[in-house]
Amino acid sequence: MRIDHHAYQRATGVAASGLFAQLAIALLLLVFGKATESSSLVIASAWAFSGVVVWIGLVAVFYQHRLERLESLEFDSAQSGVAGQGNQIGQTSRLDDQGRLFTADEARVARKRLGIMHSVLMPLLSVVQALMLIGLAWAVIWWFDIEGDANSDAGNFGVGTLLGWQLAVVFGIALLSFIFSRFLAGMAVQTAWANLRGGAAVMVGNSLVTVALGIGTVIEMLKESGKEATKSDAAMRGIAIGIAIFMIAVAAETLLTFLLNLYRPRRAGETPRPACDSRLLSLLAAPDSIVRSINEAVNYQFGFDITSSWGYQLLLRNVIRLSAVCIFMLLALTTLVVVQPQEQGLRLRLGAIDGSVFQGAPMFKLPWPIDTAEVSAVNLVRELPLGLVKPFSNTDVIVWGEESVEIMQSANIFLVAAGGRAQEVLGADRLAGFSLAPRDEGLSAQATDQFAVVEADIILQYRVRDREFQKYVEFSNDSRARRSPLDMRERALRAIALREVTSALSSRSLEEVLSPPTDAPLVGSLAKAIQAAFDRADCGVEVVGLSIPRLRPPGKDGGKFEELSIARQNGRRQLEDAQSTVNSTMSLLMGDVAKADEVYAGINELMQIESDARAATGDAQSALQLKADTLRARLEQLMLESRGQTASVISNARALRWNALLDAQAVAAEVTGQAAAWNTNPALYRTRRTMDVIAQALSGVRVKYMLLPDPSRVQIDLDLQESTSGLNLGDYLEKKAAPE
Repeated sequence: MRIDHHAYQRATGVAASGLFAQLAIALLLLVFGKATESSSLVIASAWAFSGVVVWIGLVAVFYQHRLERLESLEFDSAQSGVAGQGNQIGQTSRLDDQGRLFTADEARVARKRLGIMHSVLMPLLSVVQALMLIGLAWAVIWWFDIEGDANSDAGNFGVGTLLGWQLAVVFGIALLSFIFSRFLAGMAVQTAWANLRGGAAVMVGNSLVTVALGIGTVIEMLKESGKEATKSDAAMRGIAIGIAIFMIAVAAETLLTFLLNLYRPRRAGETPRPACDSRLLSLLAAPDSIVRSINEAVNYQFGFDITSSWGYQLLLRNVIRLSAVCIFMLLALTTLVVVQPQEQGLRLRLGAIDGSVFQGAPMFKLPWPIDTAEVSAVNLVRELPLGLVKPFSNTDVIVWGEESVEIMQSANIFLVAAGGRAQEVLGADRLAGFSLAPRDEGLSAQATDQFAVVEADIILQYRVRDREFQKYVEFSNDSRARRSPLDMRERALRAIALREVTSALSSRSLEEVLSPPTDAPLVGSLAKAIQAAFDRADCGVEVVGLSIPRLRPPGKDGGKFEELSIARQNGRRQLEDAQSTVNSTMSLLMGDVAKADEVYAGINELMQIESDARAATGDAQSALQLKADTLRARLEQLMLESRGQTASVISNARALRWNALLDAQAVAAEVTGQAAAWNTNPALYRTRRTMDVIAQALSGVRVKYMLLPDPSRVQIDLDLQESTSGLNLGDYLEKKAAPE
């Protein structure tokens, strides 16, 4: 083929077509993936976008090749037109517009730019593509790490809502990409178009990625069309992660080729092969070259042309038949599964159970992947940690109050009721024989609602129940999430067991959990509760045992429990002191502690009866009042019989009452005795009583003035003399006794 600017112009057009095709593929995968919620298509668009860099470099290089050829053609025409055939200057140099002389190499600007592109631009673009592949692949892996996290907004992985259209899109892209890559590989056979191998490699990468997506889409469609559609997206997840690994592998090859190109010797006139031209993908773009490479390698190993022998040719002619026989034998081996006596097995057809349970017998089935077998050792006792998965050693000694990094990272916190201690504190009032008021009962209920926490590592031992393997399989699938040590079935069993453990512990007090009573062991009750929950779930699981290797208060607070006995002794001593004070006070007041409760209850009853009597009317009020009087008398008699301080107070009150009563009776008798004098002469009685009052009033004062009645009726004989100092006139007045 003639290498001129027309050849490079065609290569430039092909490269531009490849650039637009690559960009269209990338945008189609991205937009369709976003529209149909297909995360794998979005991830595949990352590979397609990185390939745009290669096509940009190819367009630039081929366009510069065209300019270089035009420049060379211009120089050749200029040299042929120089005057004089023997002028040596015209063959090696030129004159510019100002008449200055410069050499031909200095004048070839396009050639210099082409050399810079091969030595700088293409290696730089190769490194950029490799870094893009590594960055995008790392972003995909990082997204899978945070995918599904409730604390992030990364979203969840989706397989796509339009699987039919998705299958058509990916297989269409794969077919067109492979055809275009074969076309580019055919053009790259020519020396001028050798760099098109990089574009062919990118197109082969597109084909590989989309074929993988098509296979995953087919698997998802088969799952949806099965008897029991499953929600597992493991196939598409694996393909998406595989695309990220594929991108990292291509980037690693590119960087390695870039480093090797730095030390590879150059040949004169040889077109450099850029690092972005993947050798592995180029082989896939031209499969016939793979056969030639294998033949050359075989001939080199044997030292002669063995590929031309009849045996090698016979092998090549029958390789497809031999491959078919091998595949048939492999599939035939999957039709027989031997179930051991200690095992049970089920046949699954497209994910659905087909047939009964097999045990100790061969199980025939259709070839994989139509039929699969679920075999499990039913007698095997399995352990399931109810919490963080961490192995324990029998030699580990865990001290209460010890807080190491390992213990903090593996701490399983459970809630327990704190009502036991609160009731113990409130029980001090009952020791005195008094019942709690409604206010205190509300305080007890409030304290009972509080919770405490404990660290507990609980391990469940279980096995598949005899003749219930089918229930065990139907309970849940055995798919395992990424980085999860437990499969879906174990996670479901752990969730059920944790629910029962949490409910049981929250109904027990802290003392009952840390030191359970012998009549209600903690381990046994938890095992029974978990077994009952498994029976309700009908999961075909039998609880063999339950072990608690670690049970303690959380963190450093565990050390405070060492002071629990001292605190309880101090509390008991305070209660005993209070009880002693109560006994002394009751003995002093009542004379007998036993009668204190009866008197206290009677007083409360009396107060209630009096309250009811105030609210009642008529005969009901009278009856209640009579009942209150009777009860009051009985309580008073009880207190008198106690011979205590209360009896003394009541006796003194009675004496005072009788003194007041007798004084009142004396006054009444005196008033009653003066009634006869009043009836005889009221005026004389009134005058005499008036004089008695005046005499009593003036007996303690010094007399200067006298207020008398009508002077016509009184005759006064006064002797106005100065009284002796220190003497009182009242001493000389006659005091007459009151008339009887």
